Amino acid sequence: MTTPHETILVVDDEADFANGLARLLRAGFPDAEVLVATSGKAGLDLLGRSDPAVLLTDLRMPDMDGLELMAHAQTQDATPSVILLTAHGTIETAVTALKNGAYDFLTKPVRREDLYRAVTKGLERCRLLRENRQLREEMSRTGLERTLIGETPAMRRLKETIAAVAASDYTVLVRGESGTGKELVAASIHTLSGRAQRPLVSVHCPAIPDQLLESELFGHVKGAFTGAERSRKGLFMSAAGGTIVLDEIGDISPGIQTKLLRVLQEHEIRPVGSSGTVKVDVRIIASTNQALEARIKSGEFREDLFYRLNVLTIHTPPLRDRTDDIPLLADHFLAQTCREMQIAPKRLSPEAMACLCGREWPGNVRELQNFVRRLAVFCPGPTVEMSHLRLVDGPADCAAPVTEPTLTPYKDAKAHVVDEFTRRYVERLLERTEGNISEAARISGLERVSLQKILRRLGIGGAGRE
Repeated sequence: MTTPHETILVVDDEADFANGLARLLRAGFPDAEVLVATSGKAGLDLLGRSDPAVLLTDLRMPDMDGLELMAHAQTQDATPSVILLTAHGTIETAVTALKNGAYDFLTKPVRREDLYRAVTKGLERCRLLRENRQLREEMSRTGLERTLIGETPAMRRLKETIAAVAASDYTVLVRGESGTGKELVAASIHTLSGRAQRPLVSVHCPAIPDQLLESELFGHVKGAFTGAERSRKGLFMSAAGGTIVLDEIGDISPGIQTKLLRVLQEHEIRPVGSSGTVKVDVRIIASTNQALEARIKSGEFREDLFYRLNVLTIHTPPLRDRTDDIPLLADHFLAQTCREMQIAPKRLSPEAMACLCGREWPGNVRELQNFVRRLAVFCPGPTVEMSHLRLVDGPADCAAPVTEPTLTPYKDAKAHVVDEFTRRYVERLLERTEGNISEAARISGLERVSLQKILRRLGIGGAGRE
């Protein structure tokens, strides 16, 4: 399956082989444009003009070999999935090329099923890269990439969902456990929406007593109740043209639920003490950490209101479902805390980071953030060590995650935990930089040579791009 405007480029100095491969590809991928070049230089020219999603190139060609062509392809903004075509005697070279950024390789003669499998996967990879790049560009324009921290599949899906939901103007229900960032999600939807230049008003419903919440939301007229010495327009009117976020909607009283239902049905509010209604143009985003279905069964929440709110739903993932994001989150919160405290930057030692990754965080991201803040306060030096974790929270919660059924010597267990953390961190780093070692070294704060030593020690491919 291909999407419109996808291009597959075949480069091989054997014209008959290249054209035969192209015929197979046109039959298997009828929606794609298949281009053929019979030399590396001709392939380079087509590469610059066609922006292919997949590049199939022979490894050995007289004027410019496949490795050189791949290096040029990796400098493009939309990097194609490179599939190398090799003879049996050059498989070792092809494996090296994989470590330098090639996506796959096929040996000649190429079997049709192997060709279709590799190209299908290559197209999927290119689509994901392009979608991710577009999302990053959109996020960068609004600063959301700095607030929604995470690169795991769960977070990528969340960001993609936010971008899709923001394009509409429907009511949104954000559901998730406490501390998972529901407020950030709501703000992100508003910032990416067509209402971004209008007000964003947020109200934490449980924090306002029931007898005052109606007035806060819908306003009141002068004399509506004792102490109402002047009219007040309320938060819905304050958010006119923009977005209102009703945080923890599951906790509002039945009376307020009825009045909120009117707003959703009629797009109008009735201020307290008024005999008339006022039209409002506001997008509603509601959030909750409660099981609303259970509250409906118990009679505590109106079923018709639930269906009015539940037009579009976003689920914020708990931290236990995105543990690979913990290093990114911890580094971000530590840097943020140092800036807030106006102190020199600090870093987490590998052992301390491994400990954070192995802990359970029932309070989710908010708990992790508060814990890192305490670490910054109690760490006087530039590096947060295990001793600081024990000082903040005691040793019981800082035990390394058990990965073996029997105890091993302390030195071996420590080395295992550090290696596992380092492997996850570096693999995430290379994925984020698309294999660019220099950029990875800059982000991680490691010397380029040190990073390469880590890659070799752990057997991780990623060298190549500068």
